Amino acid sequence: MAGEVVVDALPYFDQGYDDPGVKEAAIALVEEETRRYRPTKNYLDYLPNPNYHAFETEIIKNEIERVQARLPMDMMSMKRYELPTPPAGKMTDVSAWQDCVDNSQAQLEHQSLRILNLELMSEYGAPAWRSYNTVLSSMIEQAQKHLQELRKKIQEINWQRKTEQTQSGEKLRDLETTWVGLVSKNYEIERACAEIEKEIAEEEQKNARRGKKRPHEDDDS
Repeated sequence: MAGEVVVDALPYFDQGYDDPGVKEAAIALVEEETRRYRPTKNYLDYLPNPNYHAFETEIIKNEIERVQARLPMDMMSMKRYELPTPPAGKMTDVSAWQDCVDNSQAQLEHQSLRILNLELMSEYGAPAWRSYNTVLSSMIEQAQKHLQELRKKIQEINWQRKTEQTQSGEKLRDLETTWVGLVSKNYEIERACAEIEKEIAEEEQKNARRGKKRPHEDDDS
């Protein structure tokens, strides 16, 4: 086929990769192919069109818009943790004081929950962390085991490639030796044939000269 590339290199068998200029020549070939390479089709055609907005929430959308507008991030509001008194104009308003009381109760409940969380962490935090470390260690062990398996497969593939390339290289070397021997033998045969043809031509010329001299000899006699 036109444009088909036949890979005929045997890296585990070929020699001369470290010779001066070989590396530079290989890099030049790669760069030249990179410059003239033009993909004939989109290799991602079989995939659906990506939906870049699938996981966007309102908060993320607002943050993206804020970043695009180069606006600063809003500081965390601490107003909910304050205990303000009613405004000066509502100091005698019972509903305003009720709102303040409700706010203080909410703040008190929030602090109670914080204390409860600290107590729970004090009692169960260390065991939970140890359990998490155990799970994490197990995940690391499994990942390392999988990594070792992959490295073993890679090593086996490399050994297989080396064996196949070495065998193929030896076979190519034997075939090349046989080819050189046959070419040399053909050359010797052709040279011998040429010598024989030359001798035959010389002998025919001698016979031809002898045939021309015989009539003159008969006249003299």
